[in-house]
Amino acid sequence: PEVGMDGQLALKRGSVLLIGAGGLGSPLAMYLAAAGVGRIGIVDFDVVEFSNLQRQVIHGTADVGRSKLESAAESIAAINPHVVVERHDAYLSSANAMEIVTGYDVVVDGTDNFPTRYLVNDVCVLLGKPNVYGSIFRFDGQASVFWPTAPDGSVEGGAPCYRCLYPEPPPPGLVPSCAEGGVLGILPGIIGLIQATEAVKLLLGKGEPLVGRLMLYDALNMTFRELKIRRDPTCPVCGDAPTITGLIDYQAFCGVSTQAFDAEIDAPALAALLEGDTPPVLVDVREPHEAAINRIEGSVLIPLRDLPVRVQELDPSRPVVVHCLMGARSAEACQFLRGAGFGDVRNLRGGIRAWVEQVDPSMANY
Repeated sequence: PEVGMDGQLALKRGSVLLIGAGGLGSPLAMYLAAAGVGRIGIVDFDVVEFSNLQRQVIHGTADVGRSKLESAAESIAAINPHVVVERHDAYLSSANAMEIVTGYDVVVDGTDNFPTRYLVNDVCVLLGKPNVYGSIFRFDGQASVFWPTAPDGSVEGGAPCYRCLYPEPPPPGLVPSCAEGGVLGILPGIIGLIQATEAVKLLLGKGEPLVGRLMLYDALNMTFRELKIRRDPTCPVCGDAPTITGLIDYQAFCGVSTQAFDAEIDAPALAALLEGDTPPVLVDVREPHEAAINRIEGSVLIPLRDLPVRVQELDPSRPVVVHCLMGARSAEACQFLRGAGFGDVRNLRGGIRAWVEQVDPSMANY
């Protein structure tokens, strides 16, 4: 009775934009479609990989190699053919965010990187849209609704935005993505369903959304906690005297280089060098539990976090090639080694995943 015909029609008239069709976006899209949300937009430019399948349940084995947008749209149609699915095959950026977000009632953030989280926050604040936030890592998740222009005024001092909670991003490379840091495959299902619940409540105008509250979930201990969060009057985007009145360069704000690393080597070229008379030192900056899955023979394991105290184990006069899972952590390691006086340092493009795909398919992959 809290929904009824009027509520179901409200869902039918409603629209939700999903930023990402990955771990969080998968349960979101499926349950919003099943609930009867009339229009679902999805922003994604990636393709389905085998490593996605333990958590991105909207995709299946047969979808590997396909566009995530195509796969997700097909699954949504199988659940509810009356849903209008709008595909935004693009990387969300300052150039297109305003145009994409404008046409939706609710925005749900299912991203796994900080530049996009700050971008989603700012565009939602500037357009007055509710931002249903969720994040996951290993066994922990969190969710909230950031909506400084929430109409009910129930939050004392005003409703906060994402920047009120996290004014500054962490240093680049400190927080790895789910693909690199690992995540319990069930976790994004739990957090994604909480986000879907909040989106439905917002479209219905029912219940008490997670505005001004941060929900923390610990899967290992099976606990939910709640923290009160308040609007920061000095917040640069939703504060009393905002200094951010338009979208900025979020890669630069988060300290992420927008240029490709200028000293890379691909997997086949590295294989040839390792077979030569003067092979480079191959440094693996992954974690020990990752190296237990697969490892390039002859590599030296020095986790990125240990590199500053173990750098003396490496000879700066020899050429060095660094690798991780996909290339992000190793790029940071290359920059550190260059600053430490290493003259010939290169990054393995695509990481050990590229090595498995292009050099040694017999190795385990993850």
